[in-house]
Amino acid sequence: MSAVGRPRRLPLRLALLLALTASCSAVLAETTSFSFGVIAHVFRSSADETALRNAISETDADNLAFVVANGIKASSEPCTDKLYGQRKALLNSAKNGLIVSLSASDWVTCRTAADRSAAIERLGRIRDLFFSDEFSFGDSKIPLIRQSTSPKFRSYVENARWEIGNVVFATINLPAANNHYLAEGGRNSEFEDRQIANREWLQRVFLNASQKKSDAVVLFCDGDPLATQRHRVFDFNVKRDGFAEIRQRISSHAAHFEGKVLVIHGPHGASSSNPPNIVWQRNLGDLEIPAGWLKVMVDPASPKLFELGKPADQPVLSRR
Repeated sequence: MSAVGRPRRLPLRLALLLALTASCSAVLAETTSFSFGVIAHVFRSSADETALRNAISETDADNLAFVVANGIKASSEPCTDKLYGQRKALLNSAKNGLIVSLSASDWVTCRTAADRSAAIERLGRIRDLFFSDEFSFGDSKIPLIRQSTSPKFRSYVENARWEIGNVVFATINLPAANNHYLAEGGRNSEFEDRQIANREWLQRVFLNASQKKSDAVVLFCDGDPLATQRHRVFDFNVKRDGFAEIRQRISSHAAHFEGKVLVIHGPHGASSSNPPNIVWQRNLGDLEIPAGWLKVMVDPASPKLFELGKPADQPVLSRR
């Protein structure tokens, strides 16, 4: 082959330097600390939009890689396109990348003018309005991988995952109030279909994390999937624990995953006045966000990996 056609080789010293730089960059991405914020379900009435606005403003002022907000409205508020549009504009005003984790009050209690359930129709409308592209809300757009990329589950746009450093984050639609399982017979097609979608979603999330040897998987949801029915043993109105299967699935995935698994959710029952705390059982952690917003720091150099309420002095790691 002529000199013109021969592939040009890099000098050995330069090639080694480039390889070392790439290796160091990968190590840095996996060892740099960062923080993220979680905004609790602040809605009790229409007046609570101020609470959401304040939480967004406070998270904007902090040094956060991203923010997850649990819910967009209160059960008592109307399920109108006008209200949804107002909340979408508010979420988009965030400076940080902001991801929505759906709550039960966003759609489960919606009614028609004839006082019939409009839950399924309103859920579809929320999906169209709030999850129409592959990015987060806010000025800092975070690329998201949605479950809807799978043709079989194209409706489940609210289930999304992203990565920061060596941690996989994901939202999963698990509404409070027994995972929207209805005691009345023949009315659980939404619940059953979502069960299938959520099983597949967890499988995909943990497979991705295992293949990449991620340090942790963090799941964001509305209801508390790890809580048992110990407080409802004698409640004969509850014929089935709507979280039983998903609890088993999360526990099983955690048992076979080498890293940590942290489930972050809204309050279970009455909101606790105790400070937020991660409750661990082996590598499976449970974190309830009772009110306001909470900062969570991820430090790959720490055996704990996750810490709550750290000072705002940590660098924001580049997203990928």
